[in-house]
Amino acid sequence: MMKKYILFLLMIVVWSCNDDIFSDGIKLESKLAVEGWIEEGDGPQVILSRTIPINDVVDSTNVLNHVIRSAKITVSDGETTEVLRVKKDNDRIPPFIYFGSEIIGKAGKTYTLKIEYLNRIVEATTSIPNTVPIASAIYEKKNVADTTGYIFIKFDDPVNEKNYYQIATKVDKKEPIFVPAFYGNLDDDNFDSHSVSMQVNRGRLFFPKSKFTPYFTDGDLIFVKLRTMNKEVFNFWNSWQNEIVNSKNPIYPSNTSLKSNIKGGVGIWAGYGQSTVQVKTVPKK
Repeated sequence: MMKKYILFLLMIVVWSCNDDIFSDGIKLESKLAVEGWIEEGDGPQVILSRTIPINDVVDSTNVLNHVIRSAKITVSDGETTEVLRVKKDNDRIPPFIYFGSEIIGKAGKTYTLKIEYLNRIVEATTSIPNTVPIASAIYEKKNVADTTGYIFIKFDDPVNEKNYYQIATKVDKKEPIFVPAFYGNLDDDNFDSHSVSMQVNRGRLFFPKSKFTPYFTDGDLIFVKLRTMNKEVFNFWNSWQNEIVNSKNPIYPSNTSLKSNIKGGVGIWAGYGQSTVQVKTVPKK
């Protein structure tokens, strides 16, 4: 069975220290937290929750208490409107996700999100940029005798086109979701050449059941994804990355300033172009 992880816990990011009455006389943090995305070639997906007050215990049990499973979530591409359904996904914590299948992500299109829950309405808009394909991806070790290594990828950044990127990886049978790579958020203003070659460092999951390591190991089957995104989405992920780089906990960011494109709540509604390749490591000895 796959180990359970959570990629990032927007539901427990403390964006505000103000509590109010949310429902049934229970005093809860008032904001709705959204982790939503639509990738090219796939349907929309949303994880919805309430933020956890700063003085509460943060563990998987309390996270489950703040998950929202009864909201009406609508996604539109300007032509088709779809109400998302909710399903249980045991490979995630929390194990519930809203999903759609009528709307499939396409580059160049804009997608609106509307969430209705109790007396709250949350809205957001995103778009999917053109995909930039991965030219190559290989597993390399510093020494032949090593049992660990890193991924090196190459891709061509389109000339005269502004692009923001994120590199993410997923280790087969160890990670059920793609995890943003450490230093994996890229602005093409920082590239020296349109031909990009770089090392990919394994990113960190929260609540893992095994010790985190920033490298890959012999015997791993690794999926590498290059996402393109707009500036709003990049700003969110860059603020997230900065918290990790600065050795801060993004669950409780030092300045409570993680970027967001959500109106009426917090979090992110992201559109991604995506190119995914498979990398086989050397057999485990």
